[in-house]
Amino acid sequence: MQQNPEELYELGPAAPGIAGAPMLHYLEGFIDAGTAGRLLAEHLLRAFPHETVARFDTDRLIDYRSRRPLMIYDNSRWESYEPPELALHLLHDQGERPFLLLTGPEPDHEWDLFTRAVLAIAARLETGPAVSFLGIPAGMPHTRPLGVIAHATREELLAGHQRLPSRIQVPGSAPALLELRLGEAGQDALGFAVQVPHYLAQAVYPPAALALLGSVTTATGLDVPDAELREAADRTNEAIERQVEESAEVAELVRALEQQYDAAESQQAADAAAGLLADGEAMPTADELAAQFERFLAENQDRTDPPDH
Repeated sequence: MQQNPEELYELGPAAPGIAGAPMLHYLEGFIDAGTAGRLLAEHLLRAFPHETVARFDTDRLIDYRSRRPLMIYDNSRWESYEPPELALHLLHDQGERPFLLLTGPEPDHEWDLFTRAVLAIAARLETGPAVSFLGIPAGMPHTRPLGVIAHATREELLAGHQRLPSRIQVPGSAPALLELRLGEAGQDALGFAVQVPHYLAQAVYPPAALALLGSVTTATGLDVPDAELREAADRTNEAIERQVEESAEVAELVRALEQQYDAAESQQAADAAAGLLADGEAMPTADELAAQFERFLAENQDRTDPPDH
């Protein structure tokens, strides 16, 4: 017996005038180098007032033992519990254009039912294109422009965007399955993956979120302020440059990465993206560089993290 996807969510009253609104989505739990996707999702929720239009049943979708919710214990009693939230929010950009943001933990269970539920909500609200975003590790130096790879359900949606011209098999994710199902249903969907230097993949890296924001606004036409992310990116870049200047070893490793990156670019520019995806073994010096940067950024966390309002 096929389950009803409407069992997975509660949908609030339909908001007027949102037909065609882009539906952005970021689900935390899958790969996200530099926490790029999380930073962008948080930036959007911080930048604009928002209301929740749909809320999913996390008791069914989330494995609490693998991602335990936080609780507060005070003195002699349990004081509070923070249940996870997977929800669809309605926002309006600086020009009052509506858009939606689906965010929260990636479901651990019932992916097929979850994607059917999202498609049902999208059909009911008559949403526009769905757009995902995240960060992926890449064997590149932080001194070169961050590439953003795009994928989509229609070739026309990729115009003007960088793509990965390869056929590969990778572990699946709920966002990827959602894009696949939207395409099968004839709905427009695309996603962006920003390439983050692999030695910074575990750090908070606002420049990557800023690059994602540029791609998302270009694709959707949304008017989103970037000053906060830009300031955080500048602070992070300054902190990294201080580390490079203070360590001859780090500076040498960065120069080696630059040489390899530039050589790959000049040899076959069209296939650079495919050759730059990090596999963890291609560059033996990456672990040394990552360890030094992680220690430095951890010690300077207050100077590299974006503001938290």
